[in-house]
Amino acid sequence: MDRLRVATLNLWNKSGPWQKRMPIVAAEVDRLAPDLLGLQEVLCLETPKGAQNQATEVAGGRHWVYGEGHDLTRDWVPSGHRMTFGNALVSPHPIREHRTHPLPGADISDQQRSVLHAVVEAPLGPVDVFVTHLNWKLDEGHVRVQQVKALASLIAAEAPADGRYPPILMGDLNAEPESDEIRYLLGYTTLGEPESVRFADVWQYAEPQPSVTFDGQTNPFASEHHEPPRRIDYILVRGPSFDGHGRPVAVQRVFDQAVDGIHPSDHYGVMADLTP
Repeated sequence: MDRLRVATLNLWNKSGPWQKRMPIVAAEVDRLAPDLLGLQEVLCLETPKGAQNQATEVAGGRHWVYGEGHDLTRDWVPSGHRMTFGNALVSPHPIREHRTHPLPGADISDQQRSVLHAVVEAPLGPVDVFVTHLNWKLDEGHVRVQQVKALASLIAAEAPADGRYPPILMGDLNAEPESDEIRYLLGYTTLGEPESVRFADVWQYAEPQPSVTFDGQTNPFASEHHEPPRRIDYILVRGPSFDGHGRPVAVQRVFDQAVDGIHPSDHYGVMADLTP
């Protein structure tokens, strides 16, 4: 295996013209052929007859796992049914185990966020993958600070530096590169913690190219939010390790082309090839 290909995309649940968006997303997944694909805003409907998960439509026969985040069940959901919104991981490689961990913030916000931790049996060996989606509101940076601290502690506990491939954290972090949340994960501030952490933002290794992942000026699905164009979707790798494992060698924005005027999502995605 000469590289590990990693991609992330906020799927935008089934908003907009999902029946037109879905084949565009699926075709791009087939074209890019990522070893690891993190998805956010994935819907799961639980019924008496079983669960219907949006990840199956994207996976196309690949392995996938889902981690519940926010409970969307409302009066419009029929009795005995339950709707949730969370994160998923899709991979052509077996997923050995997975767990979902709640993130702080539900007590001070109207959202419950989580992180999905999966161990993927890639050809280069087991890889710890963490897929998450932090609080979205522009004025909830204080909530995201708590969430990134929790993420750093969780990854240190679940994926210690024991010689395995460095863990990968990806998802919609809803924070710009200069924010305290991202600067903490990259090791530029401790935010009052006794020790710093160090993840590499794969975009630091990219050739000059458009990097904004949420842009109402170019994507009509994002325009209704009236937010400035921002880079808020990330792939982060701890380290990379001194032996060179996990070093980004090719990075690009993906899921950013419309087909017949239809964009795959309201977000653009990120993809990186990492050294084995």
